[in-house]
Amino acid sequence: MRALVFDVNETLLDLSVLDPHFERVFGDARARREWFSLVLSNALCLTITGDHTDFGAVGRASLQMLADRRAVARAALAAAMTSLPAHADVVANLERLAGAGFRMAALTNSPLEAARSQLQRAGIAPFLDEVMSVDATGRFKPAREVYQHGAARLGLATSQIRMVAAHDWDVAGAMRAGCAGAFLMRPGTARNPLYPQPDIVEPDLTRLADRIIEMEQ
Repeated sequence: MRALVFDVNETLLDLSVLDPHFERVFGDARARREWFSLVLSNALCLTITGDHTDFGAVGRASLQMLADRRAVARAALAAAMTSLPAHADVVANLERLAGAGFRMAALTNSPLEAARSQLQRAGIAPFLDEVMSVDATGRFKPAREVYQHGAARLGLATSQIRMVAAHDWDVAGAMRAGCAGAFLMRPGTARNPLYPQPDIVEPDLTRLADRIIEMEQ
């Protein structure tokens, strides 16, 4: 039975609750998706070029870029981002997976203390044996070293881990590092046909948990 390692932002935590804040500041709730796409692309560029900084700093810089792009004053959204709720399908299915005997952890680009606080507030932390941050590696996901570090922290080989994420690039990075993958295809996401394809792809965590239990037990 593989250990399950979950991505945090958008996979477990629901960023859509930020939409009203972005609509208030930018006049468009879709600006939240634009901002988070900037966060991910900026983090990836930093990793490729061999640089690293706090993921929170990447988020703030991306917000400034969005504000400059849209010619509005920079928004103060930090407080809202510290209390993101779990997606509606998360807690019950983590409880179900824990009851089925799965060891579970989180692996996030976010700083460790911020991630721990968010997961605790969202009621997710009690189901996780470990919360791990990329900061220990000086790289952001999907760098191979991140998944290797996560496996080492759990005392496992990467082949003994299944990475669960709502980002196909995260799943692809994990698979290239030797992990199994499970893509949680939340609304608005899509699979890149150029990436390695995981053996579990489902649109919600209930169906994804069904497949994991079926395949891993």
